[in-house]
Amino acid sequence: MTLLNPTSDVFIPDGLPPAEALARVTHLGIGAHQDDLEFMAFHGIAACYASATEWFGGVTCTNGAGSARRGAFAEFTDAQMMAVRREEQCAAATLGRYAAMLQLDYPSSVVQDPADPRLVADLTAILAATQPRVVYTHNPADKHRTHLAVVVPVIQAIRALPRAQRPQAVHGCEVWRDLDWLPDSEKVVHDVSGHDTLAAGINGVFRSQIAGGKRYDLAVLGRRRANATFFASHTLDRSDALAFALDLTPLALDDSLDIVDYVTGFIDRFKAEVAAGLRQRLGN
Repeated sequence: MTLLNPTSDVFIPDGLPPAEALARVTHLGIGAHQDDLEFMAFHGIAACYASATEWFGGVTCTNGAGSARRGAFAEFTDAQMMAVRREEQCAAATLGRYAAMLQLDYPSSVVQDPADPRLVADLTAILAATQPRVVYTHNPADKHRTHLAVVVPVIQAIRALPRAQRPQAVHGCEVWRDLDWLPDSEKVVHDVSGHDTLAAGINGVFRSQIAGGKRYDLAVLGRRRANATFFASHTLDRSDALAFALDLTPLALDDSLDIVDYVTGFIDRFKAEVAAGLRQRLGN
């Protein structure tokens, strides 16, 4: 496997040869920024953490430039912040026992340029080398522009593969917009109960972001707790931590599906559900 960006990095926490390490991946997370995987793909990380046969692999597409910074990092240059964020991501991969951690190191401007073919080419090569059973990425209703700029190439890269090499499931996960609004019947529900220590540990690795004034570590755990409590109104909690995802598997398996129409279909059904509930109460 050859990545196009000469500054990209392939980190194998247990030192296995890269080809062998990538071939064992069963769950692959593809995120825009350092720490996105730990926040959105924790279901895969936890599922593989203590397994002898399941392995999580991570891909971070951007280089970490432009991060907010204060405190100990207030005077850091962009180059210094990029180095720190790369180190933090590798530390999370070690703590989470990832099979491999790939950092593509592209500027956000490259990732956001639909005319630049490099990200799709790299993701296609990675997916071919890993052939994961499950892929986690950003949800296409996310409000962060760079997150949207990653999820579309993920779908394009999957569609570039022969059908026999495509993942069995593709999940678009919560980060900069939660998915509580999805009708319950359409939520992909990730039960991540019982892994609070692991979650707090890998979230806390990203000190440069937490010190930069955003308590992502607390917010992500709080969202999972809130999801668990508010998921069902008339039953006792069966979980203390849930994360929601949007099912992108049909987009990965059926090349004829339009991405915009598919995603806005969820929104239309949510609108219809709300309208039906109100009309029933109004008696019309």
